[in-house]
Amino acid sequence: MRLISWNVNGLRAVLKKGFEDIVKEQDADFFCIQETKMQEGQAVVDLPEYREFYCYAERKGYSGTAIFAKKEPVSVQYNFGEHDDEGRGIILEYDNFYLINVYVPNAQEKLKRIDYRMKWEDDIRLFLKELSAKKPVIMCGDLNVAHEEIDLKNPGSNRGNAGFSDEERGKFGELLDSGFVDTFRYLYPDTEGAYSWWSYRFNARKNNAGWRIDYFLVSDDIKEKIKEAKIHSEIMGSDHCPVELEIEL
Repeated sequence: MRLISWNVNGLRAVLKKGFEDIVKEQDADFFCIQETKMQEGQAVVDLPEYREFYCYAERKGYSGTAIFAKKEPVSVQYNFGEHDDEGRGIILEYDNFYLINVYVPNAQEKLKRIDYRMKWEDDIRLFLKELSAKKPVIMCGDLNVAHEEIDLKNPGSNRGNAGFSDEERGKFGELLDSGFVDTFRYLYPDTEGAYSWWSYRFNARKNNAGWRIDYFLVSDDIKEKIKEAKIHSEIMGSDHCPVELEIEL
């Protein structure tokens, strides 16, 4: 089973850059996207092989998630708990696993949204714990944190900034400790220069001055089933690139 996650930085924009062709070419079982930045009916996606699930933010042109799935789920849930107005999560239930696609809130400049971010982290960790007590969980998305120094090009100058603050890194560690595995680092613990997001400024992508903030996490009890984890830095169209998980479920 192959799954892909991509922060597209606007679905309407990436549709003009060959999004449908990319999805067809990759031919994954699941294609999860974040930052759709649209309301219902603002884009038409021609992917007849896939069922489409969208979660919209109340605020226009902001946030939003979607999943394109080849297989019909048992159930679908949009958002979780009190976090229900920014379109940040979709949960698909299947017979033998849950798939969760999330767009984690950015802590923003000078960490002005760090309190909400911490609340989100605590709430989703508890939510995932409840789900994983029932069946294994696969979670993907833009998690807006580089966990360790190896996960960004310039850790020294970014320490304390949004995405690399002690608070955010600590909460990510708590999430892993609660029973989840970072699939890329599980297979490639020492690989450097593996990034999924680059600033549009300073020729960052050309110079590979990036951050790895897009992830697939899986429940500890299915980590042995991980077959491959990839970062598709060759695929353009957004300031992020797609990440992939291949798992035998």
